Amino acid sequence: MVQNRPILDIVSHLVLIFGILIVALPIWITFVAATHDPIRMTQAPIPLLPGSYFWENFVSTLFGKGLSGAETAPVWRMLFNSLSMAMMIAIGKIAISLLSAFAIVYFKFPFRMGFFWLIFITLMLPVEVRILPTFEVVANLGMLNSYWGLSVPLIASATATFMFRQVFLTIPDEMLESSRIDGAKPLRFFWDILIPLSRTNIAALFVILFIYGWNQYLWPLLITTDSDMTTIVMSIKQMLESAEQQPEWNIIMMTALLAMIPPVFVVIAMQKLFVQGLTETDK
Repeated sequence: MVQNRPILDIVSHLVLIFGILIVALPIWITFVAATHDPIRMTQAPIPLLPGSYFWENFVSTLFGKGLSGAETAPVWRMLFNSLSMAMMIAIGKIAISLLSAFAIVYFKFPFRMGFFWLIFITLMLPVEVRILPTFEVVANLGMLNSYWGLSVPLIASATATFMFRQVFLTIPDEMLESSRIDGAKPLRFFWDILIPLSRTNIAALFVILFIYGWNQYLWPLLITTDSDMTTIVMSIKQMLESAEQQPEWNIIMMTALLAMIPPVFVVIAMQKLFVQGLTETDK
């Protein structure tokens, strides 16, 4: 029998509020710094209340060159680059993983499980381990400074393939038999039966993979030499390391604030499906 313990509830809420404050404080400082002029942000103590320069900093950051003296593209262009890379990675990973899991579960061919375990073993080889041969392949294919070069080497996903395989294994065989009786071809069964039943799992993976692609730093840093292909995560690092000038914290923090918006929007927009995809076990 569960007993109502007010003291335990109070302690739990205090711990939860304290954790929220720890997470929210850096975001609040970022927002406050994005609303002040650059001179105020170099004075001590740092402000804890918003200023009156939010829209001025917003327009200057988004449509201008960002940090003066830094060799970066306009911030709107960097946001577009990051968005394109994240979308291509998320959609590409999901599409390839769905087809791979479909072939492994529903088609009988020699060494079927061997191919599955070969895919699964690639989890032990992250991009950082195979980055030199991957870079050489991308360079030889002429994909440097391109959206294809940013996304294609990161598309394959053993984790997503394994997850969809487990989802497909929970689908009753009677559905496959009934679709065969109705004359449905394999791709029709895949599109009309498997995709709708995997909707929540696809949504959960999309959120995770979108954020994974959005936060990429090392790979874009290696294959992009043109400032027009710079991603937003790279630009923040470049702004912090700009030599021979005082950091313009209002511009840097506004850039960081803009970089938070797309991932937060994706999580909020797909929150319900995301939670269902992580917790749902019965089909």
